[in-house]
Amino acid sequence: MILWDVETGKQVRTLEGHKEAVFSVAFSPDGRLLASGSRDKKVILWDVETGKPVRTLEGHTGAVGSVAFSPDGRLLASGSGDKKVILWDVETGKQVRTLEGHTEWVLSVAFSPDGRLLASGSGDKKVILWDVETGKQVRTLEGHTWWVNSVAFSPDGRLLASGSEDGTVILWGVR
Repeated sequence: MILWDVETGKQVRTLEGHKEAVFSVAFSPDGRLLASGSRDKKVILWDVETGKPVRTLEGHTGAVGSVAFSPDGRLLASGSGDKKVILWDVETGKQVRTLEGHTEWVLSVAFSPDGRLLASGSGDKKVILWDVETGKQVRTLEGHTWWVNSVAFSPDGRLLASGSEDGTVILWGVR
């Protein structure tokens, strides 16, 4: 992975530590940490300033295709080819809970702006909304005819967008 200076277009540093392809990266809200998810089934948390790994999160049995920090930076969600989403405590690196409900690879995860919901998109053509506090499914959104590759909340948290391999984007009313 490479960190780039946006102003100059120059490389700031290269982060090396994964053994296989990196599929997803995300900055923590304060910009101090970077999370990366890889085909090697690991999530690495990096110190952005030094470029050194802070900790490696292991628990997935499939490639990690998506990572996202909660708005307060305390949790990290990772979605994987093992069909699971794991919520991690960023400070300790421990698993908070595992969210199970998808029947195919979890390709995308995103927290709502208030941090109360997590959306996950999967190869099973579904989007699941999860209650972050309890880990329970709030609802399953069905409408795509192929993989859901990406999910994102609107800034006010009222809408969720999902993009699919079927060539469509669906806007969902979160409530």
